[in-house]
This record gives sequence, C-alpha cells and structure tokens, in this order.
Amino acid sequence: MVKNKDIAIKAGVSVATVSRVINNTGYVKSETKELVMKVYGELARADNILGQSMLSTTANIIGVVVPDITNPFFGEVIKGISKVADQHSASLLVCNTEEQIEKELRYLEMFKTNKIKGLIITPKTDQVEYNAKYLYQLEDLGVPIVLLDRGINLSHFNSVFVNNVSGAFAAVNALINENHKDVAIISGPMSSIPGRERFFGYENALKSNGLTIDNDFVFYGDFSLESGYEITKEILKLKKQPTAIFAANNMMAKGSVKALMEAGLSIPNDISFISFDDVDMFEIMNMNISTVSRPTETMGKVAAEMLMELINNTEKQTQINEVLLETRLILRGSEKLVKK
Repeated sequence: MVKNKDIAIKAGVSVATVSRVINNTGYVKSETKELVMKVYGELARADNILGQSMLSTTANIIGVVVPDITNPFFGEVIKGISKVADQHSASLLVCNTEEQIEKELRYLEMFKTNKIKGLIITPKTDQVEYNAKYLYQLEDLGVPIVLLDRGINLSHFNSVFVNNVSGAFAAVNALINENHKDVAIISGPMSSIPGRERFFGYENALKSNGLTIDNDFVFYGDFSLESGYEITKEILKLKKQPTAIFAANNMMAKGSVKALMEAGLSIPNDISFISFDDVDMFEIMNMNISTVSRPTETMGKVAAEMLMELINNTEKQTQINEVLLETRLILRGSEKLVKK
C-alpha cells in the first residue's frame, strides 16, 4: 500500500502536506498538489498488487469498491452484485477502502493499469476532487462505472441510491407521533450524500411538526460502530436528556445500543430508539428495534444490471440513468414514549 511517508520522501514535501493534498484539506500550492498526485500515481503503479493473469484482455472481471466490508449492508449489496455477475460468467474483485481516501485512490489507480470490464463503487466522499478525476480517467480508458449508495459531485455516472430524505423523515416523524419532542440524531458525515440527506430528513421532520432543532442533540459520526458508541456516551452526559435517539446507519446504531446497554438503560423504557438500516444482531438478541429498511440486495442487483448494460452497449452513453429506490419504515415498538 502506498504510504503518505513514501510519497512525501519522493516528492520532497512533508507528510502533513501529502495528507492535506490527499484529503483536500488546508491550503497547498497548485504546483505542489500536482507534484504530490503525480508521485502518488507513480508509486501506486509500482505497487500494483494484481498478478499478470489479471492483465489478460479476456478476463471477465468486475471491480467493486466499498468503504466498509464489515458492514452487513455492503455484504448484502455484494450478494446482489454477485448474483447478476454469475449470470454473465463474470468474477468480482472486491476492494475495501476502510473509509480511507488514500486506499480508494490506490484501488482506482490499480484499475487504470489492469483490465477490468467495469466498476461499481461506493466512494468515501463527494467532497474530494481526486476520486472524480480518477474515475473519469478510468472511463476514458473504456471502463464503465456505476455509483452505488454515495455519489460524486456533478458527475455523469449512472447510479443507484435510496431515498434517504424520505426514509429519515419517516423515522423521525414516527418518533414525533409518539409525542417525542427531544430527539437526538447520530448523523453520518456531511461530506457524504447519505449523511447529508438523512440529516435533512431529520431536520425536515422536526420543522414540519413545528419543532426547532436543538443543536445540543445533533451529533456527527462517521458511519462506524465506534463513533456511534462514543457519541452515545456523550449524549448520556448531557444535562438535558433526549427522549429518543435516531441513528443514521446500522453500524452507528450497533455502537449506540452497546453504550446504552453498558449504561444499564432499557429501550424503550428508559430511552426510545430508531435506526436507519436493519441490524441482524438486534433480531438475534430479541431486541425489537424500529428501523428504516432498505432493499439492500436489490440495490446490488440493479447496479450490476446497469453496469452489464453499459459493458454490452458499444454506443457511447448519452443519458444519465439514476435509480432511486424507496425505503420502508418498520415499527417494532422501540419508538414508543414510555410514560414514567
């Protein structure tokens, strides 16, 4: 794996400068940016991890890049992709970026120098220009691309998303219908479309019910279990406690529930709870947690079918195809406000 330290040494700049360029944070001179990215590309090509067998022009391989392979959501998505790939005798090359932009760029660079038939990607963020640049370069090399779950700003790639805004709105509205007025949110990062859209759904539900947003109840995680856990511990320290928590993805929900259980709190007797995405663990533990359910496997199938159509269509695409799937609110009782 290409390390920031190696880039810094070869480019003659500091590790901090490399980090700012890769993550698009802070000011860096344009010529320095170009140098760092040039060196990054050179090192990534030298670090090519695929064997020579992968270079065959006959290899029927689909690249799949996801940010967190430990998240069951992406496991289900890959299952859907795999079913369609099997129908076309295609193999999958799955890459896990661990929500690191450096790893994402490394895989995209790798795909530039190896033969894949197409790419399905869930990018870490839509706020960094470099991943878009690499995707356009792949497209110029004849690699069709489909975005899944998260987008790229101002891109023309085909995509498969869910209606995050309406899903989050329905969840928070269900809490408000149970007479909750103090609803905390563990939001995803605002640098990603799901993070922003689910927050907008939360915000819209409060406003449409005549409630104001209490900034003390707004917390931003990174879609990881750890962030949900740590944020919930912070919530429990608040002088004024929320009566309900809305966790904006399954992994943060798992971390949040873990923190609540460690504090000896019961759902919904002590605090109400609702999650975006189902969590298998809750069902195994017989915890009736209300959720916003997504057609996860279907998302993978639709993305793969869309990609196969692009691969088999020799004519240049002239129209962007964006599929927006609807969510489903499943109420299991954890949204109830228990009178004390």
